[in-house]
Amino acid sequence: MRKSALLVSAAAIVAIATPAFAQDAQQTTPPTDAATTQAETQNTTSDATSNAAVEQTGGAGDIVVTATRRAERLSDVPLAVSAVSQEALQNSGATDIRGLTQLTPSLQISSTGSEANASARIRGIGTVGDNPGLESSVAVFIDGVYRSRTGSGLNDLGEVDRIEVLRGPQGTLSGRNASAGAINVYTKAPSYTFGGYGEATYGNYDNVRVAAGITGPIIKDKLAFRLDGVFADRDGFYYDVTNNTDYNDRHRYVVRGQLLFEPTSDISLRLIGDYTYRDEKCCGAVYLDLREKQDLTPTVPGDYSVASSNRIVDVMRSLGAVFPSAGDPFNRRIANTPGRAYSNVTKDYGGSAQFDWNFGNASLTSITAYREYKSGGASDIDYGNLDIGYRPDDGNSYRQFHTFTQELRLQGEALGDRLNYLVGGYYSKEDLQVVDNLKFGNDYGAFAACRIVATINPLAALRAPRSPGCLSAVGTVALNGALGAGAPAIIRGLNNLSTLNNLGSQRDVYNQQSENYAFFTHNIFKLTDQLSLTAGLRWTHEEKRFNSTFNNNNTVCPTQQAQLGPLLTNAALASLAGGLITLSCTGNSTAALTGLNLNDKIKESQLTGTGVLSYKPTNDLMVYASYSRGYKAGGYNLDRSDLSSNVFTTPTAASVTRLRFDPETVNAYEVGVKYSSRQFTLNVAGFRQEFQNFQLNTFNGTNYVVQNIGSCSASLNGADRDPSSTTGTCSGDVNYGVLSQGVELEAGLYPARNVAVSLGYTYADTHFRNNLVGSKAGEALDAQLFLLAGSRLSNAPEHVVSTSVSWTPELGSSGLQGLFYVDGRLSSDYNNGSDLFYEKEQDGFFLMNARTGIRGPNQRWAVEFWVQNLLNTDYQQVAFSAPFQGAGSQAQVQRFGSAGGFATGNQVFTSFLAEPRTYGVTLRTRF
Repeated sequence: MRKSALLVSAAAIVAIATPAFAQDAQQTTPPTDAATTQAETQNTTSDATSNAAVEQTGGAGDIVVTATRRAERLSDVPLAVSAVSQEALQNSGATDIRGLTQLTPSLQISSTGSEANASARIRGIGTVGDNPGLESSVAVFIDGVYRSRTGSGLNDLGEVDRIEVLRGPQGTLSGRNASAGAINVYTKAPSYTFGGYGEATYGNYDNVRVAAGITGPIIKDKLAFRLDGVFADRDGFYYDVTNNTDYNDRHRYVVRGQLLFEPTSDISLRLIGDYTYRDEKCCGAVYLDLREKQDLTPTVPGDYSVASSNRIVDVMRSLGAVFPSAGDPFNRRIANTPGRAYSNVTKDYGGSAQFDWNFGNASLTSITAYREYKSGGASDIDYGNLDIGYRPDDGNSYRQFHTFTQELRLQGEALGDRLNYLVGGYYSKEDLQVVDNLKFGNDYGAFAACRIVATINPLAALRAPRSPGCLSAVGTVALNGALGAGAPAIIRGLNNLSTLNNLGSQRDVYNQQSENYAFFTHNIFKLTDQLSLTAGLRWTHEEKRFNSTFNNNNTVCPTQQAQLGPLLTNAALASLAGGLITLSCTGNSTAALTGLNLNDKIKESQLTGTGVLSYKPTNDLMVYASYSRGYKAGGYNLDRSDLSSNVFTTPTAASVTRLRFDPETVNAYEVGVKYSSRQFTLNVAGFRQEFQNFQLNTFNGTNYVVQNIGSCSASLNGADRDPSSTTGTCSGDVNYGVLSQGVELEAGLYPARNVAVSLGYTYADTHFRNNLVGSKAGEALDAQLFLLAGSRLSNAPEHVVSTSVSWTPELGSSGLQGLFYVDGRLSSDYNNGSDLFYEKEQDGFFLMNARTGIRGPNQRWAVEFWVQNLLNTDYQQVAFSAPFQGAGSQAQVQRFGSAGGFATGNQVFTSFLAEPRTYGVTLRTRF
């Protein structure tokens, strides 16, 4: 999509789209909680007592947020923050944090191989969620409690008070630090007034969702309770043609119970316990690109042609593979291996206790929490009916977290109310265990052998797919004639591939114990009545201990290495011998790992902070400028594939250092303007963020590669863009490797009491710099990442526009009220693969939701009809290289061609799609 067309479309949809933010104040009742009112009067608040996000003014309304741990109008907060109310979420149809992307243009959330693998990005910066060893650059907090990975925040939220999205580095205001931003979810607290709600939804795909809650006093004005529950069930939107079933279904329930105890007006204790259960077949993937690309003119770089067929696809079809989405991935038809498990149980539960004590000019807040999270990992990893690889459902594939956190904050006012101070401490201890048992499938040996034979000669007559080594009689003769004296060793190697089936990991165990403690302070100095200076500091200490053990029964790999190793010095046979070893040892699948114990630990400390100068010339206008330094801890790549640089080297105990990655840091600069009146609000922010040691996680079709991206001060003369993982080391200083800069705009228009219009626009130029290296020490960039230098990051659209319109007219004089709502998000083009291969490009798209209905007096009941993805827009979440299914992309053929070893590129590409159009009806009641 061209930029000009994008901007014209953006202008056109302003008139028809969506209130994203909590500025629809006319719909929200004033705060009545005594604790909340008291907190607002003192201009300080705890999370437990900040129930009311919006204060009625009869006009646009002032949004009250606690982004700075103080109850403040959003227009008075000198940082980039978006606040989304329960009603805005409800109108847009959002039931978990993924729905926020429709309402906040700088935020993007996607999920990949399972519901546990979610990734949140702000201003184009985030962390790929497939590898649990990497923490997210965007932290998720629910009721002040840090959720260690974004996937644990994908639970159904139930009824919330509001959600705040903070953009830029965070760390001086709360427990856990984050380098790119934070998502703070505040659920509804108990009330001393008895009441409740219930809602029931039915839609296409047999979508059933039932939610209910009840709250009230146990002891008048002293002890209150709240109980919320959600049940959701829905068929999947992929159809599996081989198993006659659907995938990406939804089956989950959530229960949350709360107690609020306030023995005096100055003391409160809020206890929260919750449990989430999910058992869903996630996630199916469609075939996106099956073409084979060829070097058209070896002497001319940049050109390529498309072959009449892909030899990898031909091999797979000869073994019985089907490709139901070929040519039309959005038909959502898939073919998974019969008998391979896809449905996994996820359990997420825990409890927290928040204690607040107000003693005059200061208040103390303590948040203590313990959580457990476990997600199964059984899957058909090749995403096709040919059984190439799988993780069996035998209890030996999962990830689990046990996390304890303690946060303590003291805040108050001094110096005649000129100083508003906050000091705090944070401690966390997390035990992470990843257990894996990735195996070769029943068809892998035949597939791998036929893949080699097809590489030697594409003629199908040479192949006998179900014969040992995939060689027909004609093929054996041809191979002997072509390879001469080396043929017997190659044939033995081909025959050995047939014995790989169902070999691999029996049980690989990765244990990581993390301990983190930090001290932070955030202080606002009122230099004058209009001029304020904010100064914050944080000191963080992080320690991680790592150990792993392996149990692998792939004895074919050592055999191949021993038998074929001597041929690696033969110029004519080295490629074939190397290919055979690679296919039998791929991903470091080898019995040589059995008994190998890895142990390591890292310690790191960081001083970060922020400084903000803000000026309010009038009560309605504020300008500010800020600097922040952010940090995200280093850690370990919890994947055996990175233990050695190639399949010819057997990992040893010393290989553990290859799994380390360094901490990610950022220097961020921001200037902003905020204007607020009864009928119009406008927030504008300009930002620049420089990320050093950016933690990049890339799946290359076989391995997960984690590298810290930096930029060498000395020219690499294009060595970061070549097909080698050894050239391009840095001889100078290593500087920041990722730059995110741009402008954000949020506007609200309230021309009448029952009309609200909002517009959000983000321009984010988020790109890699040139002369890239793979670590602070200046190691060479992985060859798979040759497209990164100077390019925009994956999942980082340059332009995003979000708009909304809400109209709630009075229907007569009986108290009835109508609802007409529509929202939209327009995104420009972006690439959704970390390696930026052209096959993974996503064209710009527009996503629209709509809702209409009628509400009874005082909203005691409501009937609403809704459509998500009204225009049935087809777009992808993440595209990826199908495991084991070919090698080489269009870009590799174009850039390197025959001279660089890429005469052909036959990698098959697959994709996780976003949801199609859904629609239904929702009934609500409130008492």
